[in-house]
Amino acid sequence: MAPGRAGARPRHVPLRTCVGCRQVRPKRELVRVVRTPQGEVELDPTGKRAGRGAYLCPSVECLEKARRTHQLERTLQHPVDPAVWEALALRLRQQAPSASQAGPAGTG
Repeated sequence: MAPGRAGARPRHVPLRTCVGCRQVRPKRELVRVVRTPQGEVELDPTGKRAGRGAYLCPSVECLEKARRTHQLERTLQHPVDPAVWEALALRLRQQAPSASQAGPAGTG
């Protein structure tokens, strides 16, 4: 056997670009927003729904930047309804505390 071939190959990690901050990160760290074939724009927690997808960092700041620059609409090639923006912001706010806080749980 060749000397460098004895161990396991490193696993390929798919990378995606956040449409808000344009930072390239592993796909699993980002939140996928999808425009379904029916023309609905919604959050895709599984990352497997059919349709045109766009990726965002799991932060409200990236969502707001994507909204200001219309980058999410450009990427999805579809206008995003204000109710969808609010739903996305609400979902990201709900996810953010668990991911960003390192303090003790159950402080309420």
